[in-house]
Amino acid sequence: MLNPNASGVKPHAIVIGLDCMTGLQTARILVKHGIPVIAIASDPNHFCCRTKVCEKILIADTKSEKFIDLLEALGPNLERKAVLYPCTDMSVLQLSKNRGRMATWYHLALPKNDVVEMMVDKIRFFHFAKEAGLPLPGTLFLNNRADAEQAAKELNFPCILKPPLKTKIWEQNTKAKVYKIKSSQEFLELYDRCSGWAKLLMVQEWIDGPDSNLYSCNCYFDAEHRPLVTFIARKLRQWPPETGTSCLGEEVRNDEVLDASVRLFESVDYFGLGYVEMKVDQRTGKSYIIEPNIGRPTGRSAIAEAGGVELLYTMYCDLLGLPLPVERVQKYQGVKWIYWRHDIQSAMHYLLRGELTIGGLIRSWRGRKACAIFSWTDPAPFWHDLFRNFYRLFNYWRAAPYRKPKV
Repeated sequence: MLNPNASGVKPHAIVIGLDCMTGLQTARILVKHGIPVIAIASDPNHFCCRTKVCEKILIADTKSEKFIDLLEALGPNLERKAVLYPCTDMSVLQLSKNRGRMATWYHLALPKNDVVEMMVDKIRFFHFAKEAGLPLPGTLFLNNRADAEQAAKELNFPCILKPPLKTKIWEQNTKAKVYKIKSSQEFLELYDRCSGWAKLLMVQEWIDGPDSNLYSCNCYFDAEHRPLVTFIARKLRQWPPETGTSCLGEEVRNDEVLDASVRLFESVDYFGLGYVEMKVDQRTGKSYIIEPNIGRPTGRSAIAEAGGVELLYTMYCDLLGLPLPVERVQKYQGVKWIYWRHDIQSAMHYLLRGELTIGGLIRSWRGRKACAIFSWTDPAPFWHDLFRNFYRLFNYWRAAPYRKPKV
């Protein structure tokens, strides 16, 4: 049994999903606070699993109940009740459904299961947010080809196409989070290509504006549904451009995004880590909710830490009944966050299109920064990521003479 009076070493944090950038950043942040970390990963060969900061790295499928079984087996071997940090949507869903099995051995910060499922399910969230009067871009859901044909007649292009929840089949067929579509013909062709990758697809109005119009709020709400920490940032660039994941961001002040995010979470009696992304339409100046992420850290959690806001440590202390960190208020110092490899790719894209100058690039890299992958004290993930991609590029060039030209 767990020993609640065990002294000395702090209770463990269990990072679920080390084999992604978010998992690696989460483990590093917690270790800096003196917290021993045990990680779970699906892919032991992922470059993030080269980290040396974890006490143990255990292998289990983090998209199925297999990691729940692993947690049950691990629990009796822990001296004190540990804190769970799921780092993917599927692991959040699995933990929420199986929270009763976790209660003896682990602390878990999540709202009620129906709230978790509603906010992860983009269809249910859309209907909830619409009824609540929250700002949303125009959205349609596609069950079949007939729905797609009707949508093609009604849509204003450009628009984006994506699944309400990324499935294994979707991820096996594409790395894209979403597709940006410029015409009705392209839309129907793309629908035919990827309709078999998910039971349902959604198409959404494109909010006009550059990457820098994308704002986010990272936050933590306690069990009394109070926001103990909030942190606002925005993207400067992302990879792939327009529809990808942030590769350069900075902390900023945006009270409209903050107020809308807090209002959203308070309306569902929220508990745990939360994230809302919003985009400002450059034509109207109005902000729209793009998506929420719940129950887990995000890629932008590290920028909060770099900005002096102890987001993830606050959750740890709150769940264990420890004194809360003093550093929980954003100071708006303009701290940046960067994923170097992806940002160089994104910058090259904009430089070649004439949408970015060398001077603008240099200015965008100035200032204090948190690095997504690179670390002086834990360099292996960075080098494995870099060499792996050089190897892929080399093989691509080597195979070039043998590739058939497109007709």
